[in-house]
Amino acid sequence: MVGIDTTAPVISRHEILIDAPLQTVWELQAGIGDWPTWNPDIESVTADGPLKAGMTFDWRTHGLDIRSTVQEVDAPRRLVWGGPSGGITGVHVWTFTERPEGVLVHTEESWDGEPIRANVDAMQAALDASLVAWLGHLRTAAVGSAR
Repeated sequence: MVGIDTTAPVISRHEILIDAPLQTVWELQAGIGDWPTWNPDIESVTADGPLKAGMTFDWRTHGLDIRSTVQEVDAPRRLVWGGPSGGITGVHVWTFTERPEGVLVHTEESWDGEPIRANVDAMQAALDASLVAWLGHLRTAAVGSAR
């Protein structure tokens, strides 16, 4: 099982409970090419094929162009991607746990590299804000789809 880099200088962990079916939440998050339709922070995404380990996707968020590689897919419970971009190596892990009151979505991400080490506090704040916003957008989309 692939995990984040626990030695990276920037690590962020957040979670949210979403009152929607697991399949709805999973399909939104796993539908990488459709992210811009529900997450306004994602400007564009181009995936090289269906969701599976080894698939790559190019995406633009917050003015950054990123190429990520899917490292693990355990539908509908776990999704991991990462890779280098602009001198930053990131690993992003998503887990989805069904609960009686909805789906607990847990996300954790690590960042390392010279740009990160040059300004750890600002990069930590940026990653935290990004993940909290992403979870909020996911909840809004999932709850809206489930109605």
